[in-house]
Amino acid sequence: MQPTNKIPALYQPLASYILSRHDIDHDKLENICSFFHPVKAARNQVLISYNDTCRAYYFINTGSLRVFTLNNAGVETSRYFAFEGMFATALPSFIDQKPALEYLQALEKSELLVISRKDFFQLVDTLPEFSRIYREILELGFVNAQKRIYGFQGFDALEKVKWIIASQPKFLLRVSNKMAASYLGISPSTLSRVKSRL
Repeated sequence: MQPTNKIPALYQPLASYILSRHDIDHDKLENICSFFHPVKAARNQVLISYNDTCRAYYFINTGSLRVFTLNNAGVETSRYFAFEGMFATALPSFIDQKPALEYLQALEKSELLVISRKDFFQLVDTLPEFSRIYREILELGFVNAQKRIYGFQGFDALEKVKWIIASQPKFLLRVSNKMAASYLGISPSTLSRVKSRL
């Protein structure tokens, strides 16, 4: 099923995302899209700061977002990256409404569709199709996190880089060496050395 022409172009990527996962009638699809609002983010703009309580979920039309932490020494560790056609938020804070222990940042100039927490869970509670999408987002996030955590325990640097290329082919083209290295748990110099061997 293709997105309906009644849905504005700005919402077509979101409509395509939903339709790629579930058959849903156009009235419900339009209703879902109506809860999202366009937001533009500048390069490096922080959308959610440490200790903020997260009250929004973002869908990426164009650009990229990352979730990262910052330790007492000022060292960043990237935990999650999202690109076009993906959702992103500071999920633990979004769910439990406690202060975020991480940051959500736009890596590039980005065009986003944002939905408030209240509206998001209204859709989850009233539309079974959206509830299933939410469950799939959670399940995919959990599976990817487990693969990264447990897979990385036995991977050397080369295997880590091959894994990220296989799972997200554009990752190393879109993300700086420093951020990519922090996500992979290796040094930027090691990452550069491994990339030169591929």
